Amino acid sequence: MTTLPIIFPGQGAQARGMGRDFAETFPEAMATWEEADEALGFSLRDACWEAEDEVNRTDIAQPGIFTAGVAAIRVLVARGLDLGAAPFVAGLSLGEYTAHWAAGTFAFADGLRLVRLRGEAMQDASEENPSGMASLMGATPEQAEALAAVGAEHGVCQVANLNAPGQIILSGAFPALDAVEACSKDHGVRRVRRLVVAGGFHSECMRPAADRLAAALEETSISDPTVPVLSNVTAAPVLTAAEVRSTLATQVCAPVLWERSMRWALGEGHHRFLEPAPGTILAGILRKIDGEAEVVPVSKPEEVEGALASVGAA
Repeated sequence: MTTLPIIFPGQGAQARGMGRDFAETFPEAMATWEEADEALGFSLRDACWEAEDEVNRTDIAQPGIFTAGVAAIRVLVARGLDLGAAPFVAGLSLGEYTAHWAAGTFAFADGLRLVRLRGEAMQDASEENPSGMASLMGATPEQAEALAAVGAEHGVCQVANLNAPGQIILSGAFPALDAVEACSKDHGVRRVRRLVVAGGFHSECMRPAADRLAAALEETSISDPTVPVLSNVTAAPVLTAAEVRSTLATQVCAPVLWERSMRWALGEGHHRFLEPAPGTILAGILRKIDGEAEVVPVSKPEEVEGALASVGAA
Protein backbone atom coordinates (compact mmCIF):
# COMPACT_ATOMS: atom_id res chain seq x y z
CA MET A 1 0.00 0.00 0.00
CA THR A 2 1.36 3.43 -0.91
CA THR A 3 1.08 6.21 1.59
CA LEU A 4 3.14 8.63 -0.52
CA PRO A 5 1.67 11.41 -2.65
CA ILE A 6 2.77 11.17 -6.29
CA ILE A 7 3.98 14.31 -8.09
CA PHE A 8 4.50 14.58 -11.86
CA PRO A 9 6.80 17.00 -13.73
CA GLY A 10 5.74 19.40 -16.45
CA GLN A 11 7.30 20.87 -19.56
CA GLY A 12 11.00 21.47 -19.05
CA ALA A 13 11.55 17.91 -17.85
CA GLN A 14 11.86 16.64 -21.41
CA ALA A 15 15.14 15.34 -22.79
CA ARG A 16 16.04 13.43 -25.93
CA GLY A 17 15.68 9.72 -25.19
CA MET A 18 13.30 10.18 -22.24
CA GLY A 19 11.53 6.97 -21.34
CA ARG A 20 13.64 4.82 -23.64
CA ASP A 21 15.53 3.08 -20.81
CA PHE A 22 12.22 2.14 -19.15
CA ALA A 23 10.79 0.90 -22.45
CA GLU A 24 13.84 -1.25 -23.17
CA THR A 25 13.75 -2.71 -19.66
CA PHE A 26 10.05 -3.20 -18.91
CA PRO A 27 7.41 -4.53 -21.35
CA GLU A 28 4.68 -2.41 -19.72
CA ALA A 29 6.62 0.73 -20.58
CA MET A 30 7.24 -0.28 -24.20
CA ALA A 31 3.55 -1.15 -24.60
CA THR A 32 2.66 2.35 -23.35
CA TRP A 33 4.85 4.04 -25.98
CA GLU A 34 3.43 1.75 -28.68
CA GLU A 35 -0.08 2.68 -27.56
CA ALA A 36 0.86 6.35 -27.77
CA ASP A 37 2.17 5.94 -31.33
CA GLU A 38 -1.08 4.28 -32.36
CA ALA A 39 -3.31 6.87 -30.66
CA LEU A 40 -1.43 9.83 -32.14
CA GLY A 41 -0.98 8.41 -35.64
CA PHE A 42 2.77 9.04 -35.73
CA SER A 43 5.86 7.71 -33.95
CA LEU A 44 6.19 9.62 -30.70
CA ARG A 45 9.10 7.29 -29.93
CA ASP A 46 11.04 8.49 -32.96
CA ALA A 47 10.27 12.12 -32.14
CA CYS A 48 11.40 11.76 -28.52
CA TRP A 49 14.21 9.22 -28.90
CA GLU A 50 15.78 9.70 -32.31
CA ALA A 51 15.17 13.19 -33.72
CA GLU A 52 17.71 15.83 -32.73
CA ASP A 53 15.48 18.73 -31.67
CA GLU A 54 11.89 17.44 -31.97
CA VAL A 55 11.59 16.70 -28.25
CA ASN A 56 11.82 20.40 -27.37
CA ARG A 57 8.84 21.36 -29.52
CA THR A 58 5.82 22.06 -27.31
CA ASP A 59 3.58 19.75 -29.34
CA ILE A 60 6.05 16.86 -28.96
CA ALA A 61 7.38 17.52 -25.45
CA GLN A 62 3.94 17.51 -23.85
CA PRO A 63 2.70 14.10 -25.08
CA GLY A 64 6.22 12.74 -24.56
CA ILE A 65 6.39 13.80 -20.90
CA PHE A 66 2.85 12.51 -20.33
CA THR A 67 3.69 9.13 -21.89
CA ALA A 68 6.96 8.76 -19.97
CA GLY A 69 5.13 9.39 -16.69
CA VAL A 70 2.32 6.95 -17.48
CA ALA A 71 4.86 4.30 -18.52
CA ALA A 72 6.77 4.65 -15.24
CA ILE A 73 3.59 4.37 -13.16
CA ARG A 74 2.40 1.33 -15.12
CA VAL A 75 5.73 -0.36 -14.35
CA LEU A 76 5.22 0.32 -10.64
CA VAL A 77 1.57 -0.78 -10.68
CA ALA A 78 2.50 -4.07 -12.38
CA ARG A 79 4.87 -4.69 -9.45
CA GLY A 80 2.50 -3.88 -6.61
CA LEU A 81 1.92 -0.11 -6.41
CA ASP A 82 -1.66 0.66 -5.31
CA LEU A 83 -2.58 3.99 -6.91
CA GLY A 84 -5.86 4.09 -5.03
CA ALA A 85 -4.01 4.27 -1.72
CA ALA A 86 -2.16 7.49 -2.58
CA PRO A 87 -3.36 10.36 -0.36
CA PHE A 88 -3.33 12.63 -3.42
CA VAL A 89 -1.57 13.16 -6.74
CA ALA A 90 -0.33 16.41 -8.28
CA GLY A 91 1.58 17.66 -11.28
CA LEU A 92 3.30 20.88 -12.22
CA SER A 93 1.45 22.49 -15.16
CA LEU A 94 1.36 19.77 -17.84
CA GLY A 95 2.10 17.21 -15.12
CA GLU A 96 -1.40 17.77 -13.78
CA TYR A 97 -2.68 15.78 -16.78
CA THR A 98 -0.51 12.81 -15.81
CA ALA A 99 -1.80 13.17 -12.27
CA HIS A 100 -5.38 13.05 -13.54
CA TRP A 101 -4.66 9.91 -15.56
CA ALA A 102 -3.19 8.31 -12.41
CA ALA A 103 -6.38 9.29 -10.54
CA GLY A 104 -8.54 7.60 -13.17
CA THR A 105 -10.00 10.87 -14.43
CA PHE A 106 -9.59 9.88 -18.07
CA ALA A 107 -8.20 7.03 -20.16
CA PHE A 108 -4.61 7.14 -21.40
CA ALA A 109 -5.59 7.64 -25.06
CA ASP A 110 -7.96 10.48 -24.14
CA GLY A 111 -5.35 12.14 -21.94
CA LEU A 112 -2.79 11.80 -24.71
CA ARG A 113 -5.07 13.49 -27.22
CA LEU A 114 -5.73 16.30 -24.75
CA VAL A 115 -2.05 16.97 -24.09
CA ARG A 116 -1.29 16.78 -27.82
CA LEU A 117 -4.02 19.36 -28.47
CA ARG A 118 -2.77 21.42 -25.51
CA GLY A 119 0.73 21.48 -26.98
CA GLU A 120 -0.50 22.35 -30.48
CA ALA A 121 -2.89 25.01 -29.18
CA MET A 122 -0.19 26.61 -27.03
CA GLN A 123 2.23 26.58 -29.97
CA ASP A 124 -0.40 28.20 -32.22
CA ALA A 125 -1.26 30.79 -29.57
CA SER A 126 2.42 31.62 -29.23
CA GLU A 127 2.65 32.30 -32.95
CA GLU A 128 -0.56 34.35 -32.86
CA ASN A 129 0.59 36.35 -29.82
CA PRO A 130 4.41 36.66 -29.87
CA SER A 131 5.41 36.38 -26.23
CA GLY A 132 7.79 34.80 -23.80
CA MET A 133 8.65 34.10 -20.18
CA ALA A 134 11.25 35.48 -17.80
CA SER A 135 12.55 34.19 -14.48
CA LEU A 136 12.90 36.78 -11.71
CA MET A 137 15.95 35.64 -9.79
CA GLY A 138 15.43 35.99 -6.04
CA ALA A 139 12.19 37.99 -6.31
CA THR A 140 9.42 37.99 -3.73
CA PRO A 141 5.79 37.60 -4.84
CA GLU A 142 5.25 41.30 -4.07
CA GLN A 143 8.20 42.33 -6.25
CA ALA A 144 6.94 40.07 -9.04
CA GLU A 145 3.48 41.62 -8.94
CA ALA A 146 4.97 45.13 -9.02
CA LEU A 147 7.10 44.27 -12.05
CA ALA A 148 4.14 42.61 -13.78
CA ALA A 149 2.20 45.86 -13.33
CA VAL A 150 5.04 47.78 -14.99
CA GLY A 151 5.13 45.31 -17.86
CA ALA A 152 1.35 45.41 -18.28
CA GLU A 153 1.66 49.03 -19.42
CA HIS A 154 3.29 47.65 -22.58
CA GLY A 155 1.15 44.57 -23.23
CA VAL A 156 0.06 41.37 -21.50
CA CYS A 157 2.27 40.69 -18.47
CA GLN A 158 1.39 38.35 -15.60
CA VAL A 159 2.94 36.28 -12.86
CA ALA A 160 2.95 32.82 -14.43
CA ASN A 161 4.72 30.49 -12.01
CA LEU A 162 5.17 30.67 -8.26
CA ASN A 163 7.26 27.52 -8.00
CA ALA A 164 9.38 28.08 -4.88
CA PRO A 165 10.90 30.90 -2.83
CA GLY A 166 12.97 33.02 -5.21
CA GLN A 167 11.75 31.06 -8.23
CA ILE A 168 9.03 33.19 -9.81
CA ILE A 169 8.35 33.50 -13.53
CA LEU A 170 6.55 36.21 -15.50
CA SER A 171 4.83 35.68 -18.85
CA GLY A 172 3.91 38.31 -21.36
CA ALA A 173 4.32 40.09 -24.65
CA PHE A 174 7.91 40.83 -25.62
CA PRO A 175 7.63 44.62 -25.16
CA ALA A 176 6.24 44.03 -21.67
CA LEU A 177 9.13 41.73 -20.73
CA ASP A 178 11.60 44.27 -22.15
CA ALA A 179 10.11 46.88 -19.81
CA VAL A 180 10.37 44.49 -16.85
CA GLU A 181 14.00 43.78 -17.61
CA ALA A 182 14.82 47.48 -17.91
CA CYS A 183 13.50 48.38 -14.45
CA SER A 184 14.02 45.16 -12.48
CA LYS A 185 16.90 46.48 -10.37
CA ASP A 186 14.80 49.50 -9.39
CA HIS A 187 12.40 47.00 -7.81
CA GLY A 188 15.12 45.09 -5.97
CA VAL A 189 15.32 42.13 -8.37
CA ARG A 190 18.96 41.40 -9.10
CA ARG A 191 18.49 39.58 -12.40
CA VAL A 192 15.88 38.75 -15.02
CA ARG A 193 16.59 35.68 -17.16
CA ARG A 194 14.63 35.04 -20.35
CA LEU A 195 13.51 31.43 -20.73
CA VAL A 196 13.86 29.46 -23.95
CA VAL A 197 10.16 28.72 -24.51
CA ALA A 198 7.76 29.05 -27.42
CA GLY A 199 5.52 31.66 -25.79
CA GLY A 200 4.00 33.32 -22.74
CA PHE A 201 2.49 30.27 -21.06
CA HIS A 202 0.13 30.67 -18.10
CA SER A 203 -0.97 34.14 -19.18
CA GLU A 204 -3.69 35.74 -21.28
CA CYS A 205 -1.37 35.24 -24.27
CA MET A 206 -2.68 31.66 -24.18
CA ARG A 207 -6.39 32.60 -24.30
CA PRO A 208 -6.91 31.03 -27.77
CA ALA A 209 -5.40 27.78 -26.44
CA ALA A 210 -7.65 27.85 -23.35
CA ASP A 211 -10.75 28.20 -25.53
CA ARG A 212 -9.75 25.24 -27.72
CA LEU A 213 -8.91 23.15 -24.68
CA ALA A 214 -12.21 23.93 -22.95
CA ALA A 215 -14.11 22.70 -26.01
CA ALA A 216 -12.04 19.50 -26.15
CA LEU A 217 -12.53 18.84 -22.43
CA GLU A 218 -16.31 19.08 -22.87
CA GLU A 219 -16.12 16.35 -25.51
CA THR A 220 -13.84 14.07 -23.46
CA SER A 221 -15.12 11.35 -21.15
CA ILE A 222 -14.07 12.52 -17.68
CA SER A 223 -14.80 10.84 -14.35
CA ASP A 224 -14.54 11.99 -10.76
CA PRO A 225 -10.92 11.34 -9.65
CA THR A 226 -10.50 8.18 -7.55
CA VAL A 227 -7.96 10.04 -5.39
CA PRO A 228 -7.75 13.82 -4.87
CA VAL A 229 -5.81 15.75 -7.52
CA LEU A 230 -4.09 18.85 -6.19
CA SER A 231 -4.79 21.63 -8.69
CA ASN A 232 -2.18 24.18 -9.83
CA VAL A 233 -4.95 26.73 -10.29
CA THR A 234 -6.41 26.63 -6.78
CA ALA A 235 -3.70 24.88 -4.72
CA ALA A 236 -6.55 22.73 -3.40
CA PRO A 237 -7.80 19.19 -4.13
CA VAL A 238 -10.06 18.62 -7.13
CA LEU A 239 -12.70 15.98 -6.47
CA THR A 240 -15.30 16.12 -9.26
CA ALA A 241 -15.40 15.87 -13.06
CA ALA A 242 -16.85 19.40 -13.25
CA GLU A 243 -13.89 20.76 -11.28
CA VAL A 244 -11.51 18.85 -13.55
CA ARG A 245 -12.92 20.48 -16.69
CA SER A 246 -12.89 23.93 -15.12
CA THR A 247 -9.37 23.83 -13.68
CA LEU A 248 -7.72 22.22 -16.72
CA ALA A 249 -9.33 24.72 -19.09
CA THR A 250 -8.31 27.63 -16.85
CA GLN A 251 -4.82 26.31 -16.23
CA VAL A 252 -3.04 27.50 -19.41
CA CYS A 253 -3.93 31.15 -18.66
CA ALA A 254 -3.62 30.99 -14.86
CA PRO A 255 -0.51 31.14 -12.67
CA VAL A 256 0.97 27.84 -11.48
CA LEU A 257 0.63 27.89 -7.69
CA TRP A 258 3.17 25.13 -7.08
CA GLU A 259 4.74 26.50 -3.91
CA ARG A 260 1.30 27.06 -2.38
CA SER A 261 0.26 23.55 -3.45
CA MET A 262 3.31 21.94 -1.83
CA ARG A 263 2.84 24.00 1.33
CA TRP A 264 -0.73 22.68 1.50
CA ALA A 265 0.67 19.14 1.27
CA LEU A 266 3.31 19.81 3.92
CA GLY A 267 0.64 21.31 6.16
CA GLU A 268 -1.35 18.09 5.79
CA GLY A 269 1.64 16.18 7.17
CA HIS A 270 3.14 14.88 3.91
CA HIS A 271 6.93 15.19 3.79
CA ARG A 272 7.84 12.33 1.43
CA PHE A 273 6.76 12.19 -2.20
CA LEU A 274 7.16 9.88 -5.20
CA GLU A 275 8.34 11.52 -8.46
CA PRO A 276 8.06 9.36 -11.60
CA ALA A 277 9.97 9.94 -14.84
CA PRO A 278 11.08 11.95 -16.66
CA GLY A 279 13.81 13.57 -14.60
CA THR A 280 13.92 14.80 -11.02
CA ILE A 281 13.15 18.49 -11.47
CA LEU A 282 10.43 18.54 -8.79
CA ALA A 283 12.82 17.21 -6.14
CA GLY A 284 15.01 20.28 -6.62
CA ILE A 285 12.05 22.65 -6.44
CA LEU A 286 10.70 21.00 -3.30
CA ARG A 287 14.05 21.31 -1.54
CA LYS A 288 13.76 25.10 -1.97
CA ILE A 289 10.30 25.02 -0.35
CA ASP A 290 11.24 22.69 2.52
CA GLY A 291 14.80 21.47 2.92
CA GLU A 292 13.64 18.51 5.00
CA ALA A 293 11.11 17.17 2.46
CA GLU A 294 12.13 14.01 0.62
CA VAL A 295 11.34 12.95 -2.93
CA VAL A 296 11.72 9.31 -3.96
CA PRO A 297 12.71 9.29 -7.64
CA VAL A 298 11.61 6.82 -10.32
CA SER A 299 13.51 8.37 -13.21
CA LYS A 300 15.68 5.32 -13.99
CA PRO A 301 14.86 1.59 -14.23
CA GLU A 302 17.26 0.83 -11.38
CA GLU A 303 15.21 3.07 -9.07
CA VAL A 304 12.05 0.98 -9.40
CA GLU A 305 12.83 -1.47 -6.60
CA GLY A 306 13.73 1.30 -4.18
CA ALA A 307 10.54 3.19 -5.02
CA LEU A 308 8.43 0.08 -4.44
CA ALA A 309 10.13 -0.47 -1.08
CA SER A 310 9.35 3.14 -0.13
CA VAL A 311 5.64 2.56 -0.61
CA GLY A 312 5.65 -0.89 0.98
CA ALA A 313 5.03 -2.74 -2.28
CA ALA A 314 8.36 -4.54 -2.65
